Amino acid sequence: MLKQLARPSLNWLLVFFPLAIVLEVAHARFHASWSTPTLIFVASCIAIIPMAGWMGHATERLAARLGEGIGGLLNATFGNAAEMIIAIVALIKAAQDPSRAEFMHGIIKASLTGSIIGNALLVLGLGLLVGGVRHPSQRFNPTAARASATLLTLAVAALFMPALFHHFGNREAAVVQDLSLEISIVLLLVYGLSLVFALKTHKHLYVGETAEVEEGLAHHHGEAQWSVGKSMTALVLATIGVSILAHMMVGSVESTAEAVGWSELFVGVIVVAIVGNAAEHSTAVIAAYRNRMDLSMTIALGSSIQIALFVAPALVLLGYALGRPLDLLFTVPEIAAIFLCALVVSQISVDGESNWLEGVMLLTLYLMMGALFFYLPS
Repeated sequence: MLKQLARPSLNWLLVFFPLAIVLEVAHARFHASWSTPTLIFVASCIAIIPMAGWMGHATERLAARLGEGIGGLLNATFGNAAEMIIAIVALIKAAQDPSRAEFMHGIIKASLTGSIIGNALLVLGLGLLVGGVRHPSQRFNPTAARASATLLTLAVAALFMPALFHHFGNREAAVVQDLSLEISIVLLLVYGLSLVFALKTHKHLYVGETAEVEEGLAHHHGEAQWSVGKSMTALVLATIGVSILAHMMVGSVESTAEAVGWSELFVGVIVVAIVGNAAEHSTAVIAAYRNRMDLSMTIALGSSIQIALFVAPALVLLGYALGRPLDLLFTVPEIAAIFLCALVVSQISVDGESNWLEGVMLLTLYLMMGALFFYLPS
């Protein structure tokens, strides 16, 4: 593990972890003028990137060691752990300080939106572009890709329902929260059924080249000999590290947004989402570069589906448990972004073949959405 840390890589960004702690202590306890919330936010964001990467690598090694079924479940559980931790910390802060609840809930919803479109447009777009430049034409299983695109469309419908009810029906917050709770339960059920589909009844659609790719990725990272104990240790330590950094990042996000003039939508959709998705970014792009588009598609689209059908509903349930319910009432721009994302992904997944131009198209749509959320007011 020490040799892995010493190699030139994103692991060098781990130096920002102690730096973020020093800045947080100096600001909270000593009120040092040189330690600002903006610096704490930046240092925490940078430090989360290698931590998320280690979570992704440890999960890959566990998947290779424990077999397809358990490995797939681990990927489903830990693939978006960084985003989940960040959102949970924000929910807890909203419950502790009701005056910040609206802002924190806005950040949570924006980060969920950013994770969905970031994985499906940015991550997959980079994969298609990088892989397409090296390989003129890349193929993937169209049935699995279409199933993923359809699940994304279902997520759009689920997010559209509370907004439709709010604007044309009952605007009472408690009723919208109850509707969100019922939709969340249904989405969790659908997500569970999708896992049965992907890991049991139709696993041949997803696992075809996964084992081979995992061996290739392990060889690429020099991690083929990781034991289960080593993988679990790395996973636990990285999860603890992300939790600490998420606490500091969420605590400074409001002041940072005010200082730089960013809206909570832009911070959540673009900044927080990119930071939380660091692990998926590298793995999916490497897989596409090695001409393994089935794995790249599974990582990118699977992560978006997990956010929409598992993480978002789970956060709604957790909000009720904390006494500060979170609803699924997203803004019109957020719903439109997810809808356009699902539409474009559906078009690309039809023929089971990809090229670099399709990657450019996905990245272009993501950049246009980024510009939209940047100029939208809070």
